[in-house]
Amino acid sequence: MQTTRIVLATNNKDKIREIKKILNRLPAEILTLKDFPGFPQVEETGITLEENAILKAKTICRFTHLPSLADDSGLEVDALLGAPGVRSSRFAGDHCSYQDNNRKLLKLMKDIPPEERKARFICVVALAKGTDNIITVRGELRGVIALYGKGTNGFGYDPVFYVPEMNKTLAQLTLNEKNEISHRALAFNQARELILKGFPDD
Repeated sequence: MQTTRIVLATNNKDKIREIKKILNRLPAEILTLKDFPGFPQVEETGITLEENAILKAKTICRFTHLPSLADDSGLEVDALLGAPGVRSSRFAGDHCSYQDNNRKLLKLMKDIPPEERKARFICVVALAKGTDNIITVRGELRGVIALYGKGTNGFGYDPVFYVPEMNKTLAQLTLNEKNEISHRALAFNQARELILKGFPDD
């Protein structure tokens, strides 16, 4: 991709911090929505993570006239038949907090035995060079829903998402440790490789 400027199509400060760390070696200026006053609010009306990521990337690409990167992430819990899924950020209702979502999840899981608490985090990243030139990549991290929250790092469901290989929740990991294994890191590393290779092309 022949560009030195790319826009992150998110206003979530927690995501921006993680994504910038993942992309820190990319030879490009990483801009955010705060660099574009009056940016449109994108309503996540898609029924899949892919649809929402594409919608955000396309809208911001059209508004800024620059290549954009957007992600949509979700937690899928086996015992809840894949919920909260695409509604992960709004699981406890519109304008809910991270803590609200975690409390609801743990309440729903309170009678689920350890062996049935498997879950996965999924991140889909959409890379838009133009409104008709979009590609998506996907990252996944498998884990277990903890019995209660642990750790103060990270955000979202990180305190209740236990990673057996690390013997810690995501919220107990440092940012560098999380960016070695997380669903978001896996997806954005793929996006970075595509950018370095000049893909997608017109």
